[in-house]
Amino acid sequence: MPYTSLPQSILDSRCRLVYICRNPKDVLVSMFLFVNKLRDKSLDQITLEEAFKMFSKGITPCGPYWDHVKGYHAVSVEHPTQVQFLTYENMKMDTANNVRRLADFLGYPSIAEEGAKGAVQEIVSLCSLKNLIDANRRGNICEGLPKEAFFREGKVGDWSKHLTKE
Repeated sequence: MPYTSLPQSILDSRCRLVYICRNPKDVLVSMFLFVNKLRDKSLDQITLEEAFKMFSKGITPCGPYWDHVKGYHAVSVEHPTQVQFLTYENMKMDTANNVRRLADFLGYPSIAEEGAKGAVQEIVSLCSLKNLIDANRRGNICEGLPKEAFFREGKVGDWSKHLTKE
């Protein structure tokens, strides 16, 4: 949800928000595959070219991609104790340190101190994509929306299998 669309009650609550940005090419491919996975089988699949045109025009469930990202980034710079801005790629590359940063941001700095006892690594393991997929193999969020549809590969740069550099 774009920052500008958050309910006033959330903004007034002063709760902490974590925003994870991802390479727009990976976002496009992920969204394209997700939409087609859920699309009514009686309808034609959306082509990657159609998805690209819609994404480029800002026709996505969350609105224009760059407006969305820039909105959260600006708020994170203005209010760093309220909005934590992370990138998916950095989280994948340096997961343990990002878990420590998140713990500190959320008010649990003791997790970083407990790192020697394996707390950070345990969190990384529990929250791994494999565990999320295993925990969501069955069931629906609502009718026609299987939990497993939300998980695929989680790889950085997967876009290169589907898109040309151009």
